[in-house]
Amino acid sequence: VVKLPCVVCRWLQIRKTGAPEVTLDTPTFYPKTPQKAIGMVNVRHTLYPETSYALSKVVGETMAAQFSRWSGIPFVGLRISNIMEPPDYARFASWQDDATLRKWNLWGYVDARDVAQACRLGLTAPVEGADHFIIAAADTCMSRPNADLMAEVFPNVPLREGTGDHDTLLSIDRARQILGYAPQHSWHMVAGDAGK
Repeated sequence: VVKLPCVVCRWLQIRKTGAPEVTLDTPTFYPKTPQKAIGMVNVRHTLYPETSYALSKVVGETMAAQFSRWSGIPFVGLRISNIMEPPDYARFASWQDDATLRKWNLWGYVDARDVAQACRLGLTAPVEGADHFIIAAADTCMSRPNADLMAEVFPNVPLREGTGDHDTLLSIDRARQILGYAPQHSWHMVAGDAGK
């Protein structure tokens, strides 16, 4: 856990803090059924903590904003998707026949190596105040196209126009733009998936 009280940061002359343990699970921050207008979850959506764990994440982000306001120390919060390592990719095949198994995270995941990249970038990014970024893989954990997944599981939620067949539904656009985040790893590369 990387959360230092503001006074300690000031005393140690730490110029930037981060909380790479801040996670994004669809049920953690967002409603159990996506809002009609979503089609893709982004960092600016209203937060709906559904558990005490989720609430602790929202409180942590609120505290970071206030600590930054008091001290001028920037804070980078990473809402990290479900972290996977290459050996975990063997399990992905078991999810392909049931779209509901991974709907809780809108079929998102992220490779641990890309999480390391995001943490490194977060420490050097030109961020002022407290800012938060979704960190996910560039693709989903499914071989089926997004349009099929959304139609089956969330039939009343339109898919954002321009979303590719396998593009992540957890918007990493701000992380790309501000942090320079560029996910390099995909389960498809490890699994040799021909479905993409």
